[in-house]
Amino acid sequence: MGLTKQYLRYAASAVFGVIGSQKANIAYVTLRGGEKGRYVAVAACEQVFIWDVRKGEKVLILQGQKHEVTFLCPSPDGIHIAVGYEDGAVRIFSLLNGESNVSFNGHKSAVSVIRYDKLGARLVTGSKDTDVIVWDIINECGLYRLRGHKDVISEALFLKDKNLLVTSSKDSFVKWWDLDTQHCFKTMVGHRSEVWGMALLNQENRLLTGSADSELRAWDINYLEEVRKNTGEPKVKKGKSLLDDDDDEDDEEGADESLEERILSCKKAGSILREARDRVVSLTADAKARVIACHGNDSVLELFTVLSEEEVQKKMTKKLKKAKKKLALQSTVIYLEEERKTSILSLFPNLVHTSPPSPLRWAECLSCAGGELKVALLLQNNTIETYSLKTSDKTPAANKTARLTLGGHRTDVRTLAFSSDNLAVLSASGDTVKIWNRSTLQVIRTMACEYALCSLFVPGDRQIILGTKSGKLQIFELASGSLLETVDAHDGAVWSLCLAPDQRGIVTGSADKTVRFWDFELIKDEGTGQKRLTVKHTRTLQLEEDVLCVKFSPDHRLLAVSLLDCTVKIFYTDTLKFFLSLYGHKLPVLCLDISHDSTIIATGSADRNVKIWGLDFGDCHRSMFAHDDSVMFLQFVPKTHLFYTAGKDKKIKQWDADKFEHIQTLEGHHREVWCLTISPNGDHIVSSSHDKSLRLWERTREPIILEEEREMEREAEFEESLAKGDAPVVPGETEGEAAPAGKKTVETVKAAERIMEALELYKEETRKMEEHRYACANAGKEVECSVHINSLWLSLLLCAVITSELEVSLLVLPFPYIPELLRLFSSYIKEGLEVELVCRCLFFLLKIHFGQISSNQMLLSVIDELRTNTLSKVREIRDVMGFNSAALQFLQREIESKEDVMFFAEATGQLKDKKKRRRKRERAILTIA
Repeated sequence: MGLTKQYLRYAASAVFGVIGSQKANIAYVTLRGGEKGRYVAVAACEQVFIWDVRKGEKVLILQGQKHEVTFLCPSPDGIHIAVGYEDGAVRIFSLLNGESNVSFNGHKSAVSVIRYDKLGARLVTGSKDTDVIVWDIINECGLYRLRGHKDVISEALFLKDKNLLVTSSKDSFVKWWDLDTQHCFKTMVGHRSEVWGMALLNQENRLLTGSADSELRAWDINYLEEVRKNTGEPKVKKGKSLLDDDDDEDDEEGADESLEERILSCKKAGSILREARDRVVSLTADAKARVIACHGNDSVLELFTVLSEEEVQKKMTKKLKKAKKKLALQSTVIYLEEERKTSILSLFPNLVHTSPPSPLRWAECLSCAGGELKVALLLQNNTIETYSLKTSDKTPAANKTARLTLGGHRTDVRTLAFSSDNLAVLSASGDTVKIWNRSTLQVIRTMACEYALCSLFVPGDRQIILGTKSGKLQIFELASGSLLETVDAHDGAVWSLCLAPDQRGIVTGSADKTVRFWDFELIKDEGTGQKRLTVKHTRTLQLEEDVLCVKFSPDHRLLAVSLLDCTVKIFYTDTLKFFLSLYGHKLPVLCLDISHDSTIIATGSADRNVKIWGLDFGDCHRSMFAHDDSVMFLQFVPKTHLFYTAGKDKKIKQWDADKFEHIQTLEGHHREVWCLTISPNGDHIVSSSHDKSLRLWERTREPIILEEEREMEREAEFEESLAKGDAPVVPGETEGEAAPAGKKTVETVKAAERIMEALELYKEETRKMEEHRYACANAGKEVECSVHINSLWLSLLLCAVITSELEVSLLVLPFPYIPELLRLFSSYIKEGLEVELVCRCLFFLLKIHFGQISSNQMLLSVIDELRTNTLSKVREIRDVMGFNSAALQFLQREIESKEDVMFFAEATGQLKDKKKRRRKRERAILTIA
């Protein structure tokens, strides 16, 4: 059966109009050894944009999939960046080519924090699912999952010189984790509300926390490992709380205190009051922890400089000298000792205020050479600002160095329009209107306007007209980017604007219950003496309810008007006499459109339905449930009976008005879709959303077959339900603080199925070989070869599984497949095939199936053979690596002796020592002088 009607697929082409999404943080990055502090990384819906703040240009785009980015963290070496997503996935991108080769799946909900360790070999992630997971980046696998918090993880920090981790959460607790034993050895309960941020200061001897109040709390950390080394057993102080606060906290139990004292003790040292009175939104420090940046929901960033012990001592000495003159010496010393505990931070005299004032979303600090501090701010109005200040100055002033605003609107785009030549796109928001080049996605014009609700290009594409919330019509000239005229058109908001089919005028519908007709006119400008465009009011149609949408029929015979009483009324254009009333929607009709042949009208309502009506008699052809929320926009594709709808459910859908069928769904927006526009040739669609993004969709040559489309939707739903099913249970695992890091996903289930299929095929070929072994020697060789090929195929399948998902894929395998897999592993190790990968799979299977394997007598010989072969092969590989390492070191020494050149870290270290010696000599010369 041939295709009776062919539909062509629309595909996502580009995302533009968004400078930085509000869900993720901002981070300084370096590109190809470029200037420090020149590039910043921000999230842009599901993508990551790298901006050159000096030029104000996008230099790199890290492509995501369909989930929104929630956190960014550059690696210590500056070559990679870790990106967390809404679905709990973490991907690591290379900043050299923008590609991602490593991905981790372990969280069930959005990633809330990502941090690298000092060497960049491990990654810790926290999520809204309250779990903390530590990942091994080199082996591309999860190490363990840490459970204990009861709310969203707000921060996680590795300690540089110790294998410890500290995490904070919205459950008001700060937890210390020993990563050697993978358990929480200390919980700090000194906060009365959510802990929103943390920072380690003074060589990790002090912890600073920010909560929901205006107080920054400082905690002194004393590491007690030296006591354990010297005495073998630590001194346990009983009867005293480790959190020595002025507040009334509960004492910790003696056993927990004994365990805590083995590693460290943490006591409250004091607190500092911020200028803001709301909660801490972000608390960040520079790489050397010399400057702390903190802000709330307002437009002020507070900067603190961290004082060293010497600076604190100097400060206290000066205060002591002044106080000696006023108070007795003894009381002064006591007072200053108490004050010294709180004098850990010094507030800069000048705070950073954004201009114009806009609430801050994230902040990032970067210390540069010469005592310069660079600050990057991500604002809530889709703007990036950068500042620079000198920390060495007594009164440092923040100088704004860049402000990225050109590439997007400050508020949501509420109206869109295409030019008649399909090349320009108009977008208007609450304060500006922008003209975009569709092919390059660059801004051509930006003009200030009032709050725009509707818009159109005047025929000729030289002027545009906006309908505003205040009831005015604004006419702009595109060539000069100037406002030609503002017309007081209505007493209420102008909700709709439509060009007449004869292109000689427009019609407007407003909340003042009127529909007004306007004609285009050219008048002589009094200032310049040249002719300019204006509109002249000709007729008014008075109605009983607010007008929400108006539309001419293409034959200019009828005018459709949707009213607040949930009806659509049809009038004759020439006489304005009433013709039809379309009623049936339960909520107001927010959008409507008429087909090119003036036979069909489609209406979209806040009741989530779309109704298709005939314009001959006003009969309802079909009512369809279109979206899960209000239908915000509807438009026919030119010269067809296909139309698109946009809804608050974040989706754009295509429909056939003749067959009443849903054709395809365009998914990509992460918030409510406000409006869309279709190009006159029907090849392009531009949509706008509450996520500040504009998306371009292009019509491809790929046909859509509806049966296949529905089948793909059912498969996607099944796979989603499969991934959301119960997680596989690890035998012997108990509900404790530590758990495996992996997560069951569609990919892991598919990988397990492929492994089972390969094992079944291997078994079948082995059975055939046994049957024909005694029949024919040649046939036996052929069968043996096929079995060998199938076993090699299985090894290739194991290699194809993503490293981070390998363990979960093996965990899904039923136990009856394990014995055969162990026998294959033995043959692989004998032949030296992928020894490292096979050993990893082998150890994991032995760990989770230890009880069943050890009780199976048939597997004892296999396990014994595996033990012998594994040890010998691993020793061989270790010897080869040691030999190669020694050979490389020998070559290094040979080259150094011949060319007198130092390699790698040794040269860097000797250069640093030489600089230190030079500085000492210079200081000595100055002292003598």
